Amino acid sequence: MKVLVTGACGFVGSAVTACLIERMEGLSVIGVDNLVRPGSETNRARLERLGVRFIHADLRAASDLAGLPACEWVVDAAANPSVLAGHSGVGASRRLFEHNVNALGNVLEYCRDHRAGLLMLSSSRVYSIPALRAIPLRVHDRAFVVDSGETLPDGLTMDGVGPAFSTAAPLSLYGATKLASEILALEFGEAFSFPVWITRCGVLAGAGQFGTPEQGIFAYWINAHLRRRPLRYIGFDGTGHQVRDAFHPRDLAALLTAQMHVGRCAGQRIYTAGGGSANTMSLAQLTSWCDEHFGRHVPAVDREPRLYDIPWMAMDNTAAARDFNWRIEVPLPAILDDIAHHARAHPDWLNVSGV
Repeated sequence: MKVLVTGACGFVGSAVTACLIERMEGLSVIGVDNLVRPGSETNRARLERLGVRFIHADLRAASDLAGLPACEWVVDAAANPSVLAGHSGVGASRRLFEHNVNALGNVLEYCRDHRAGLLMLSSSRVYSIPALRAIPLRVHDRAFVVDSGETLPDGLTMDGVGPAFSTAAPLSLYGATKLASEILALEFGEAFSFPVWITRCGVLAGAGQFGTPEQGIFAYWINAHLRRRPLRYIGFDGTGHQVRDAFHPRDLAALLTAQMHVGRCAGQRIYTAGGGSANTMSLAQLTSWCDEHFGRHVPAVDREPRLYDIPWMAMDNTAAARDFNWRIEVPLPAILDDIAHHARAHPDWLNVSGV
């Protein structure tokens, strides 16, 4: 099988590619990336050692995709990953649109031309911010948890947020581009008869993740704590109680592999996948973990909330488990240990990541 991976030199693209090669015998991978992100060159070298054919291309330019070889599947891991993207800076919103919507349009044209299936990596941030903020929560062990004694909204269970949760605006500019991209992908697949699977991912995390808050809060927090960089609890009264679920690329690769081998042409196309309720952690809990491993380092407190912040997010994996016989295999402690080992071995990682 031949697979094209877009955004191949980002953390998710490179890690998923490596895991797919491990899982799928005889897999041939072509990776494309524009290499604009700090640190991406390090992943290019890694992929080439694995036998990936790398092609420098900017997906915003249709001509860059015109000469790409035909592949059976496309893993779309190329996007601006920050929920804050597009909100500040001259032309920032235009750049966000170009990266997350225009570029996908060119990828969809490639899929149409070659009848390639699309595996689109979407985001947990396509969900309604007011609806997420209205989830009934309580505090337990320095973390927000869903209050099981209250009525839960549609699409939310004690296992997390599922595909049916509200996507009503506002979502953030970033979330709007990802939701629009999902709709475009489904329409292209229907109109031109190629398979589309959309996975709304939780927070992907692991060793080698670029250490910026926008690209991975777990990796950033561990690297910054170890190097005694300034850290802040932002919003939520400065408690650090806000929660996310951590999700290893190895588990994502297992789901993508299953999706590529499922032949059905109809039915559910959008799934949620993440660490789930078992792999959740608050910033306060993550700080305690770091204190135990690296020594005490106290974050500053900034009580002022930001525009797109939410208190709690974990993804419900029930539908993916049911339809693809898929389960999370990498537990949260292993993910954190993996990041910490890499952080100790790479003292310059925050600089490499452009922090």
